[in-house]
Amino acid sequence: MLTILGFVMIATFLVLIMMKKMSPIAALVLIPALFCVLVGQGGQLGDYVIKGVGELAPTAAMLMFAIVYFGVMIDVGLFDPIVRGILRFCKADPMRIVVGTAVLAAIVSLDGDGSTTFMITVSAMYPLYKRLGMSRIVMTGVAATANGVMNTLPWGGPTARAATALKVDAGDVFVPMIPALGVGLLAVFLLAYVLGLRERKRLGVLTLDEALESETTSGTVLVKAGGGTSATADGTGSGSGSGSGKGGSATGKATGGTTGTGGSGTGAADHDETSDDDGFQGLDPHRATLRPRLYWFNAALTVALLAAMILELMPIPVLFLLGAALALTVNYPNMTEQKARIAAHADNVLNVSGMVFAAAVFTGVLTGTGMVKHMADWLVGAIPDGMGPHMAIVTGVLSLPLTYFMSNDGFYFGVLPVLAEAGAAHGVSPLEIARASLVGQPLHMSSPLVPAVYVLVGMAKVEFGDHTKFTVKWAALTSLVVLAAGILFGII
Repeated sequence: MLTILGFVMIATFLVLIMMKKMSPIAALVLIPALFCVLVGQGGQLGDYVIKGVGELAPTAAMLMFAIVYFGVMIDVGLFDPIVRGILRFCKADPMRIVVGTAVLAAIVSLDGDGSTTFMITVSAMYPLYKRLGMSRIVMTGVAATANGVMNTLPWGGPTARAATALKVDAGDVFVPMIPALGVGLLAVFLLAYVLGLRERKRLGVLTLDEALESETTSGTVLVKAGGGTSATADGTGSGSGSGSGKGGSATGKATGGTTGTGGSGTGAADHDETSDDDGFQGLDPHRATLRPRLYWFNAALTVALLAAMILELMPIPVLFLLGAALALTVNYPNMTEQKARIAAHADNVLNVSGMVFAAAVFTGVLTGTGMVKHMADWLVGAIPDGMGPHMAIVTGVLSLPLTYFMSNDGFYFGVLPVLAEAGAAHGVSPLEIARASLVGQPLHMSSPLVPAVYVLVGMAKVEFGDHTKFTVKWAALTSLVVLAAGILFGII
């Protein structure tokens, strides 16, 4: 009975969030609470939740302060020279432009937010693609795949979800995966190079002398760098904008300043065509939050923070807590400015940390009632004995279709614990299962269930179906490269 109820609970959760009948946070809380009562253990619900919250608190803290830290780094202009440098590197060579798209998307993905990555990348690169007559589907495909690899960062979501669901440390999951993910990123750059050569063969190396001149004279979209004067690409004001993007609905956000409308479509999705030829700047060069005199301090702080994380000098939550506090204090010594920066990123902090704490109910009930054990026992019986010791590889392969056809919440909180229990019965470590579960992320970022992908196709003015048809095969190949590298390095 517990096996059936466990699968029914997961199925109910998946259906409700996929049909958008409930938000992930609400579903993570209410569905398991209801099933806890149905199995006759409603009196123990409080104990399950409190225990789960205590176990997940470090993960929530890491996400909260990582979002604040990278949000502040975007605010102060840490990434602005990188954007300008990539645009200068690209010139009018289609091959360089496609490679530059991949590099820019990968770098901006450090903030862990797909919507931000796509808005900055498309804002910077779209005018070049448009003027040279390049395929914008190539742009969306490369950007989505690069972001998918980088989405495995501990503060990006999937790694935190995997660590949360299996009650392991996010650093122990992510750090050993770095070599395999590095190979995956190299595969994306190689893909960009090949696609760029194809575009160069089709178009040739054209002249675009006015491109870099326009870059220095115009500013376009300010993304998650609030304060000062900001504008969406259609000039309707700053703040948050939501609407219907091509191929589905999505929400684009630009924080800071006063609240305004986001215009028609998602973010810059439907801005006037004439403005496309002038916008070569991914971030507003005149925003009040910039701190150019502190650029090298911020760069050194970020490098030191990432190095300390890789070397595991301290727990990741502590590192980002200290980093965020130091970044805010040095860049914005005025108390009012500090409060404004925190408020500018509060929406993302609340959504992500709220999701983690809500997951404590789901994982607590699934584990406490014994449902996950019964489900795992059934799954172990269904898997051929010869495959049991290879459950990590099985998990990696399954992560491709499962994370594409369901949300990350559904896969990591609903399916992964069952796979981990099945693997444990054959001596496979939960850490190996967690690492293998990250393999499907390059493909996941083009899933119709990911709101950020509608930001991407809407701003690039690409049909979602065309994007999917082009991207899926390359993203799946990238995922398999990561899996193969993980097996080769002995990580999975």
